Amino acid sequence: MAKALTKSQIADQIATKTGVTKKLAGEMLNLLAQLAYKNAKNSFTLPGIGKLVLVKRKARMGRNPQTGAAIKIPAKKVVKFRVAKACKDAVLGA
Repeated sequence: MAKALTKSQIADQIATKTGVTKKLAGEMLNLLAQLAYKNAKNSFTLPGIGKLVLVKRKARMGRNPQTGAAIKIPAKKVVKFRVAKACKDAVLGA
């Protein structure tokens, strides 16, 4: 299995395709990430790729795997990424 692309490799490919400098492409990636972090509370969508959403999990009962004792897991907020249908079809095939 091939290794994942690094941030600099992604910036390099963006720079090559668009004709901008690698530095500017890297700054665009950083800006996109900061924008996603700031707006994830209201859901942040990357068209064709997916959506970041904030989900509230309810409190629930769980088990300590070592002792088997029941424990209460408190409610919390988590960030989830929902993959877009277009992305699923492109990666997995229709």
